[in-house]
Amino acid sequence: MEKAEGENETSITEFILLGFGNLPALQILFFLLFLVIYIVTMTANMLIVALVVADQHLHTPMYFFLGNLSCVEICYTSTILPRMLANFLTGDKTISVTGCIVQFYWFGVLVTVECYLLALMSYDRYLAICKPLHYAALMNGRFCMQLAAGSWLSSFIVLTILICLVSQLVFCGPNEIDHFFCDFTPMIKLSCSDTNMVTLATLIFSSVDIVSPFILTLTSYVYIISTILRIPSATGRQKAFSTCSSHLIVVTVFYGTLMIVYILPNTGSLRALNKIFSILYTVLTPLINPLIYSLRNKDVKEALRRALRKGKVFRQGD
Repeated sequence: MEKAEGENETSITEFILLGFGNLPALQILFFLLFLVIYIVTMTANMLIVALVVADQHLHTPMYFFLGNLSCVEICYTSTILPRMLANFLTGDKTISVTGCIVQFYWFGVLVTVECYLLALMSYDRYLAICKPLHYAALMNGRFCMQLAAGSWLSSFIVLTILICLVSQLVFCGPNEIDHFFCDFTPMIKLSCSDTNMVTLATLIFSSVDIVSPFILTLTSYVYIISTILRIPSATGRQKAFSTCSSHLIVVTVFYGTLMIVYILPNTGSLRALNKIFSILYTVLTPLINPLIYSLRNKDVKEALRRALRKGKVFRQGD
């Protein structure tokens, strides 16, 4: 403990992530469950990245963005799950204030990048279905690289500004965060400084970097569905919808759980429900995204078959 400069309160240096500590008998079960989820998530997303890089048939804008999304999911999962696993195994739920801020920084960057990438993938499907004659000219390789780089760069800039503001706050107790990771709201509630500036900055940045991509995604799908419904043949409608159905499921799951978590009051009996929905978008979404794309997407399944055939031929050659 050390005295904060110019403050009468004692500054704390550690937080306690309560997580699921109210269920001590289930800690080992939770550890095994989340360990399996972590291994499957990392394997599935790395497989998607490898297929997108290695298979020429997947060198298209849609799969370029999908590869970026899988990279985000790998980092996203690694920001939260390893610490959760360590907490379950050792029972040590402490995290330094600096460590908590760093975890929130990477979490914030990756959530923001994911929002941008989902919006870009929606825009890609909009052009492919609604403007097919202009698609190749508009979504060229250079433009896709610029869009992806812009998503990452803007996310880093916004979260760096926000973290500079958060790092100026003083935390003087209590030091218990009733969550399994360092999310913004429960962390800020523990500050004894004036948090109005940080809250205002978060509201502005959220409007720009989360709400705006969501509106772009929603608008793209309004136009996509409208165009698909105007296709005269049932076969044509089914074929057009199949090109974006996987992405639509991913968008619905991600934004659906995200909205529930941040709209649902985090008080009393609803706090446990809030944690469950937080698990859905922080832990389960990175797991189900590659599964949805691999199980529902013909191109990805074909790429996987080609990779397996090449591996079989290579082994037989040896």
